[in-house]
Amino acid sequence: MATYNKVLLMGNLTRDPELKQTPSNQSVAQIGLALNRKFKDREGNMREETTYVDCEAWGRTAEVMAQYLSKGKPVFVEGRLKLDQWQDKEGNNRSKLKVVIESFQFIDSKGGQSSTPPAQTQTPQTAPPADDIPF
Repeated sequence: MATYNKVLLMGNLTRDPELKQTPSNQSVAQIGLALNRKFKDREGNMREETTYVDCEAWGRTAEVMAQYLSKGKPVFVEGRLKLDQWQDKEGNNRSKLKVVIESFQFIDSKGGQSSTPPAQTQTPQTAPPADDIPF
């Protein structure tokens, strides 16, 4: 049976990214996201709930996120779910579901998108003048 594991989230960082190096010198960043949802309850009152999601990024993605993002900044992430399992100090089995970030986009604080970091800005492409259309 085929499977599909894709997660798309947009939220605000709950803390500064924690960038570390593995023993094999690969970068990994731990990131927390807060996802806010506003809705009306049965009585018609506006309510808000927040979901907190732990994420990790690897390699260059981790390095760029750690360099340009900080607590409170909005970000759009794309990734996959991963279940981490381990035993705690008392020998109890523990597990935690997290998102492994495969790509992300910067979101400016006013709600617009900015898809590249300042060091990687691209020249915008402009459309050809209307009278140069080939058909």
